[in-house]
Amino acid sequence: MSFALLFSGQGTQHPAMLPWLADDERVGDTCARLGVGDWRRALADPVWAERNDNAQMLLTGLALAAWDQLAPLIPSPAAVAGYSVGELAAFSAAGVIEPDTAAALAPLRAESMDRCAARVPGGLLAVSGISEPGLEQLRVEAGLELAIRNGGPNVILGGPLVALETAERMAVAAGAQCTRLRVNVASHTSWMCEAAESFSRTLADLPFRAPQVALFSNAADRIRDASAARAALAAQIARTVRWDECMENIMARQVRCVLEIGPGQALARMWNQRWPTVPARACDDFRSPAAIAAWLSSHADR
Repeated sequence: MSFALLFSGQGTQHPAMLPWLADDERVGDTCARLGVGDWRRALADPVWAERNDNAQMLLTGLALAAWDQLAPLIPSPAAVAGYSVGELAAFSAAGVIEPDTAAALAPLRAESMDRCAARVPGGLLAVSGISEPGLEQLRVEAGLELAIRNGGPNVILGGPLVALETAERMAVAAGAQCTRLRVNVASHTSWMCEAAESFSRTLADLPFRAPQVALFSNAADRIRDASAARAALAAQIARTVRWDECMENIMARQVRCVLEIGPGQALARMWNQRWPTVPARACDDFRSPAAIAAWLSSHADR
């Protein structure tokens, strides 16, 4: 069975996500860390759901729980990658860090980023439908940075709130489509440099291992050893997420299908738009772990 495993980032979390996820010990521990009794009820409050610390802790904990519940039913993936904060769960699934370590790192990652955002409030803006030269001109004139490359004309810009408002007006005037993401920090830009440095110090003394499967990073390429894993996990906080290259690296592994774990279907949709002959599905599409395993078997075993 040859499939790739992708872990979503934040921004599309919703109360009905992962409908099959059982309330096991890891889910309970995540709720305890967040101080909530029911994570689905908590997500129904948009103010709570959009807080950076809540989102990073919740999504990491739920992704780890989802993989715990799914992994016994399927073989190991041929390749793993995570989108933004999804790298914590991805590095755990690849055997680099223990699940408990990944869960404990999520609030520390969020805290370091929130300290930067307290000094310079910012966010992210998804932009599409504009030429590359036009996009670059918009980015420079508005004073933003390229936060995420998703491939083709679809990018996410990051920076201070005032600059985001300027860019949004310019993009609309140029006929582009743009959406402010449900993220209140300028992730993956230089405004997060202090957060990346702080997180790097946090990771320095933690036990890391070489990946047990092919692992691809947002900030680097393939991660082959513990030292590279440690460096990449911290660096991506303040560097552009090269998701287009992550997808290309995974496709080069000749996987037969792709599974996304996390909220929504954004990563699966991007994959299907680029490589429609290699199907991708999101865990949000299914009602049980058994149904996910059956879908994987029907495609990855061909």
